[in-house]
Amino acid sequence: MRRGSVGIVKTEYFDYEGDLKLECGKKLKNIRIAYETYGKPNKEKSNAILICHALSGDAHAAGKHTRDDKKPGWWDGVIGPGKAFDTRKYFVICSNVIGGCKGSTGPSSINPETGKRYGLSFPIVTIKDMVNAQKLLLEHLGIDHLYAVAGGSMGGMQALQWAVSYPDMVKIVIAIATTARASPQQIAFNEVGRMAIMTDPNWKNGDYYDGEPPKNGLAIARMIGHITYLSDESMHEKFGRRLQNKDMYDFNFSTEFQVESYLHYKGDKFVRRFDANSYLYITKAIDYFDLTEGGKKSLQDVFKKVNSRFLIVSISSDWLYPPYQSEELVTALTANDIDVTYIEMKSSYGHDAFLVETGQMNYIISNYLSKSIVGDIMIKDVPTLRIGSTIEEAAKLMIEKGKTHIVVVAEDGRMVGVVTAWDLSKAIVEKHRCINEIMTKEVICANQKDSIKNAAEKMERYDISAMPVIDEERRVIGLITSDSIARMVK
Repeated sequence: MRRGSVGIVKTEYFDYEGDLKLECGKKLKNIRIAYETYGKPNKEKSNAILICHALSGDAHAAGKHTRDDKKPGWWDGVIGPGKAFDTRKYFVICSNVIGGCKGSTGPSSINPETGKRYGLSFPIVTIKDMVNAQKLLLEHLGIDHLYAVAGGSMGGMQALQWAVSYPDMVKIVIAIATTARASPQQIAFNEVGRMAIMTDPNWKNGDYYDGEPPKNGLAIARMIGHITYLSDESMHEKFGRRLQNKDMYDFNFSTEFQVESYLHYKGDKFVRRFDANSYLYITKAIDYFDLTEGGKKSLQDVFKKVNSRFLIVSISSDWLYPPYQSEELVTALTANDIDVTYIEMKSSYGHDAFLVETGQMNYIISNYLSKSIVGDIMIKDVPTLRIGSTIEEAAKLMIEKGKTHIVVVAEDGRMVGVVTAWDLSKAIVEKHRCINEIMTKEVICANQKDSIKNAAEKMERYDISAMPVIDEERRVIGLITSDSIARMVK
């Protein structure tokens, strides 16, 4: 399948006029969220996929802002026509997290109450707060269900939090190179990075926006962090012990090795695009992340009410978020009989592999999403009427709900028939009074575990535009329509 680009894209902004309550007990007023979208929503908006970024990411996940841009969005390799997150099928959304510095409200933003930049007066935010802000954005976009939420590293934490915070809203969770809670080692690396920033003389307790920012401290923090994103093997392959533009040691403290030069380059480049205070706040949010709430719950208990399907991906050479942490997630999900697929991706690139190994990422994610089932896209809000209802009641319900199909159920909730808009039109002409006289009793149905492809073929074979989804006892649990699957079967 030929893969393409989403082309030229534009960052948009959502201004929420209200208070966002935070876990720390404080509130953020009138937040702004920067976001980008790729592809189009289907009629029911059931094909939305939320992409969550990692520590240094932003809303620009795919495409280019101008034709002259040298580098596309940070996950361009897997977002676009024919790619894992196929924009011909899915409506893909990515937003910058609150606390960030790439358009969403963060410590470098203007505090509406003071007219000055927040700096350290910005309240501490958590991964859960980030997810709650994303929920506000989705409400603004008119999306009440997510087909999938996906991300790697801190993005994977957000994906997991989505499943826990909003269990009835997410169909599929794709969590890559992540964990259920930050480990002591991860917290330690983050603290060293924060100390590098806070001991820079230019940091000035976070109040540096009118002067020189703490470039040296932020550069060192990035250098430390970047080491954890690589693996010993990848560093051997990329640098070895090769010297930078020389053949002999100088026997001084200048930058001599290629690996040193590379880290300096990464640090200097990062300083030009990121805010030091945002680095402090986001790493602290990662440190606080713990689905078990400090051990108050077991990980198995955390997932008891989750209704999503899961794809958990670890990376064999990742020592920052090693595979055992993904395996803990899989064990807890399996203990709750939750549908979970686990893949340990073989790569020598370390933690960064989820960004670098686009070939493997496309294969793994595309293969998983191609196995999507009816339960992933069915509409749960199905209008129903009890058997014996009047034609007038059916017409009124159909108008109120804006639906063309109403399921008729017995006293015990079992489906006994379906009434369509066509049936009602015919009933009015023929002067019927009860839906029992006009409903279709032989109803073609689907099971929530049926493949979308098979459901589409069944609807085409019987020339129907909607099909009830029933459980083993013939109780209606959803409805699947031709509109909801039209783009999914391309």
